[in-house]
Amino acid sequence: MPATPALRRAFAVLTALPLLALAACGYGSQAKDDDTVKVAAGAEKVDGLDSVRIGYFGNLTHGTALVGNQKGFFQKELGGTEAKYAVFNAGPSQIEALNSGSLDIGFIGPSPAVNGYTRAGGENLRIVGGAASGGVKLVVDPDEVKSVADVEGKRIATPQLGNTQDVAFLHWAAEQGWKVDPQSGKGDVTVVRSDNKVTPDAFRSGSVDGAWVPEPTASKLVAEGGKVLLDEASLWPDGKFVITNIVVRQEFLEEHPEAVEAVLKASVEANRWINAHPDEAKAAANERLATDTGKALPAEVLDPAWESIRFTDDPLAATLAVQADHAVEAGLLERPDLDGIYDLTPLNKVLKAAGEPAVDDAGLGAE
Repeated sequence: MPATPALRRAFAVLTALPLLALAACGYGSQAKDDDTVKVAAGAEKVDGLDSVRIGYFGNLTHGTALVGNQKGFFQKELGGTEAKYAVFNAGPSQIEALNSGSLDIGFIGPSPAVNGYTRAGGENLRIVGGAASGGVKLVVDPDEVKSVADVEGKRIATPQLGNTQDVAFLHWAAEQGWKVDPQSGKGDVTVVRSDNKVTPDAFRSGSVDGAWVPEPTASKLVAEGGKVLLDEASLWPDGKFVITNIVVRQEFLEEHPEAVEAVLKASVEANRWINAHPDEAKAAANERLATDTGKALPAEVLDPAWESIRFTDDPLAATLAVQADHAVEAGLLERPDLDGIYDLTPLNKVLKAAGEPAVDDAGLGAE
């Protein structure tokens, strides 16, 4: 179905925000190559390619990629084509890698995907699949905040100005009747933009009273004595909203559709395995994190964080539209054109072959 004028207006804010402010789950900007790849001897190459370069974050909301790498799902589907991996710490660096041609396919949050697409005039990438939903919570100091009403007048951290969680908190605060200037963060609630990697220290020191953050940061705050006041999933129909998508370079998609299908098939199989074997999958993801980042998550952080994330093949395109609508309501009003940001044809082909229902692009699909 075509995008409505209201939906188009809803995306307005995203082109106005700084690129670095749109790293939904960012922890820096450096990528790390991972050469621990096993290619089956004598296996046929997909599309004649020697390799496919796949990027993701060392973050539990990228669990599909973590498990897909650790358990060999991607390499299995790529056969004689080597699956090469790059681990990123922020959305902008991954978008830069896609734009430069040094990365073919990436797992990334909705805001950097939208920002990257619009900054390039719709010429650089497509969203071709979903990966994860949920995994965002409002965690507070229980001594300072005992109810929703107590949030008024407090200092609440969000990852960055205009990022996915920042917009979500501003929208939620407005629904409570509180006024907050979206740029300065000052108002009935003070919004403190704080990088996820330093927010636990800020919380521990008392410089913030809580934070609206993704996993595993939310569970790290709980481990520091925080209390979950609100799980964002409770605000969405069926508890679903996009947190991680799969994107691909448009040129790569056009030239190597079989390779893209192979990666999507691996992603679908990884998600199916994750949902069928949650404990094994959680362990596999943590093993991959230990390899990629040098540090595994402790059980008191890993267990609740993993429990709050839902792994899904559906990119939940309609929720991206709603997220953007929330940003418009926050008072940021630029208008990008996101027609064609989705191309779900290869994913739906994979899903049909697997006996699964097709997914929808909310009217923003490529023609």
